[in-house]
Amino acid sequence: MSARYLLRRLVQVLPAVGAILLVAFVVIHSAPGDPVLALAGEHGDPEHYRLIREKFGLDRPLPEQLAAYVSRAVRGDLGASYVHRRAVADVIVERLPATLLLMGTALALSSAAGILLGTLGARRADGPADLALRGTALLGYAMPSFWLAQLAALVLALGTGLFPVQGMTDARSAWTGWRYAADVLHHLVLPSLVLAANELALTMRLVRTGLVEALATDYVRTARAKGLAETAVTRHALRNALLPVVTVIGGRLAMLFTGAVLVEGVFAWPGLGQLMLSSILSRDTPVLLGLFVLVSLAVVLGNLVTDLVYAWLDPRIRYE
Repeated sequence: MSARYLLRRLVQVLPAVGAILLVAFVVIHSAPGDPVLALAGEHGDPEHYRLIREKFGLDRPLPEQLAAYVSRAVRGDLGASYVHRRAVADVIVERLPATLLLMGTALALSSAAGILLGTLGARRADGPADLALRGTALLGYAMPSFWLAQLAALVLALGTGLFPVQGMTDARSAWTGWRYAADVLHHLVLPSLVLAANELALTMRLVRTGLVEALATDYVRTARAKGLAETAVTRHALRNALLPVVTVIGGRLAMLFTGAVLVEGVFAWPGLGQLMLSSILSRDTPVLLGLFVLVSLAVVLGNLVTDLVYAWLDPRIRYE
């Protein structure tokens, strides 16, 4: 991969994020509801409403508000939250680790288990194990995250008592050190499994399909004819089968965050998804715009990383 290509892709980040920000700004400000009423209540004093609008610049025309926001955003200032009365960047950074932990765990689980189960299905194509895995994957992919999250909370948390229902830690305990880490992992189990379910099903089906095709190619038959062990043959073919998987995983970061919003809402996980839900209800526009900027940056950079990994997996690919 040439440095010119990498530089060109990095330069394309700003226009892409700017376009997403413009659309998000127009959509958020066009949505029904008034943030002033959410802040001051529906039965407040008109003079108080006027002062709030002046304080947050909501009395200005929409194009002027957009220009002011963009001029601050390019300097790294995402504004102040209406509700939290703090800088938006501070509010987001405070919640970011919880969401990264949840999404990272779900992505690792879905990728590792999806590749393992997809490989198992491909090596026993159309057998009982393969049919069972394909049926389970189809069922898992068809289940909405919010429904699966509520089912897991009712059956596995409330029903068995083996897992906590909500939160990231036990509010009744003040653990530190390894006990705190164990408490977080205990609360992480259900949300991460629910969030990983859809991605695991998709990854497994992609790996299984790609590996079945790869195992039927000439170079695999040649490797078998030379006496190469079946495990080595599968590992060799898996490298080519992973190319579409890498593409899909890199392009589904936004979908993973969407699922995290719903899962965090059900399990009261204190991350960005929970912050987005509360900001929508309170019409906290600066926080919503800051989250859109963060997600759009993650998606654009995720696609760039996908291209890098794609070229590493297949040395024949050259970006100019």
